[in-house]
Amino acid sequence: MKEILIPALLAGGIGLLAAVILTLASRFMGVKTNETEKEVLEALPGVNCGACGYPGCEGYAKALAEGKTTATNLCVPGSDGVSRKISAILGVEFEDVVEKTAFVHCRGDCNRNKEKALYQGISSCAAAKGVFGGKGACTQGCLGYGDCAAACPVNAICMENGIAHINGNKCIGCGICVKICPNRIITLFDGTEKAAIACSNTEKGAATRKKCEVGCIACTKCAKVCPSDAITIENNLSRIDYEKCIRCGKCIEVCPVNCIVAAPIPIVNDEK
Repeated sequence: MKEILIPALLAGGIGLLAAVILTLASRFMGVKTNETEKEVLEALPGVNCGACGYPGCEGYAKALAEGKTTATNLCVPGSDGVSRKISAILGVEFEDVVEKTAFVHCRGDCNRNKEKALYQGISSCAAAKGVFGGKGACTQGCLGYGDCAAACPVNAICMENGIAHINGNKCIGCGICVKICPNRIITLFDGTEKAAIACSNTEKGAATRKKCEVGCIACTKCAKVCPSDAITIENNLSRIDYEKCIRCGKCIEVCPVNCIVAAPIPIVNDEK
């Protein structure tokens, strides 16, 4: 009986002592909760994307509560609705949020981007990129395995016909897909842009054409028709300087391969 009772008492005593120590530590060493920080954190969407420039929602809430920043409009996913809530909590003037939405600079789906190999590895863009740049002949476009879709916190991205498609009605502009894409072909648009280059291939026109039907061939037609000299050909690919662009849309009309398309318009959440 003693062989069982003594160990049981010792275990119970140790457990009781540990509970007392933890209780005292929690009381005297615990970090006091900043109520303002707590309110701000509750107002934030909890996406933890880092678009605000801080390490997640907690980092942004802490910076606002401690006065390290007064900018209430840094949460792109929360849009104007969150900015209004934070402004009310802090008692400061409301600041408008520049809403954004993601765009995939590629239209080379299964019917347009020819295959060069049969890939049977891990179903991941990052993994496929490490094996001869994926199965497609064009290795600079969408790899088609959906790393961006898997990472999207609001299911705004789907894979259709071997290429990523972004639902502008769902996209919150968090930028997570931008960071995770191994080919870096996803960018954010803020709604002021008119046109977007839906191609990322920097090979010469003839080589691009052999691999993808809708790739930029650097024909310069878009640059020639642009009335504000906003388009240049850099590294065999059309580039738009949005500071010069007057949003006339002429480049979209003349592109022979239709790789210049209308830029996406972000949704505005103006919830009060």
